[in-house]
Amino acid sequence: MLVGGASGGIGRATALMVAERGEHLVLTARGAPRLDEVATACARAGAASVTVITADVSNRAAVEEMLDAVVEQFGRLDGVVHTAGVAAYGRFVDVPPDIFERVLEVNLLGTANVARAVMRRFAAQDGGGHLVLVGSLLGKIATPFMSPYVTSKWAVHGLVRILQIEARTMPGVSVTLVSPGGVDTPIYRWSATFLGRGGQPPPPVDPPEKVARAVVRALDRSRREVSVGVANPVAVLGFRLFPGLYDVLVTPLMQTFGLEPEPTPASRGNLFESQPQPEMSYGARNAAPVRLVRGLLNRAAALVSRTEHRS
Repeated sequence: MLVGGASGGIGRATALMVAERGEHLVLTARGAPRLDEVATACARAGAASVTVITADVSNRAAVEEMLDAVVEQFGRLDGVVHTAGVAAYGRFVDVPPDIFERVLEVNLLGTANVARAVMRRFAAQDGGGHLVLVGSLLGKIATPFMSPYVTSKWAVHGLVRILQIEARTMPGVSVTLVSPGGVDTPIYRWSATFLGRGGQPPPPVDPPEKVARAVVRALDRSRREVSVGVANPVAVLGFRLFPGLYDVLVTPLMQTFGLEPEPTPASRGNLFESQPQPEMSYGARNAAPVRLVRGLLNRAAALVSRTEHRS
């Protein structure tokens, strides 16, 4: 099993869950120090073996070399999870062109590089394999101040659908798109911003482990798409059926819940180089409010469930 973007967030949580199953693991990301920390944790969790390969998915040659090394070492590749991504905040006209293009380069072209290399190798081996690509709710709706990220995720969604159609002629090969809503991961901390404020996950916010569980289930039992987030269907419905009302509400909602309240200086984030600090599964800045909102939502859901049961 290969997990891309394994140095933090959903990728790290997925790697640890796969390790607990005793799999041979290959972990990839740009930052070697963080990958080494995750590799140690995966070995302790029970992985049969852990191999670390640093690679930037936007580099097509590096991706091909990485996959060649994996197949040469293990003889085959059974499953690949791709979670790597970056983000940038700002009004479209204020986001520098190189920032906009870099987000697309990593999120879209990086996904294409991984999918191309993986699908070729799946087709060439007996039994095929499973490819799980992590997209986003923002691949189905739009929000202001995140034009590079939203554009890239819409494109990824389209690419995945094409891969799924073409995989029908490839025995044993399956492709799943996992679309999470707000997730408490470090992507917000390391995002570029040209808005005067940084981003934060809008509620309801899920822990990365919840998304990781959906990813692992998809590796075992392929599905076309998995949505993770209780509010995702409501957001998509509003976007599609009531576009006028949606457009009126989305900007103030984004300003209130999707952006940090404190001023933030302009930053290029981790778009062009990996951050040197250790990166764990969560975005530590947002942990307290995330836990509060998550707890309130869980209590509300439990109350609704009990009420329905009594009726």
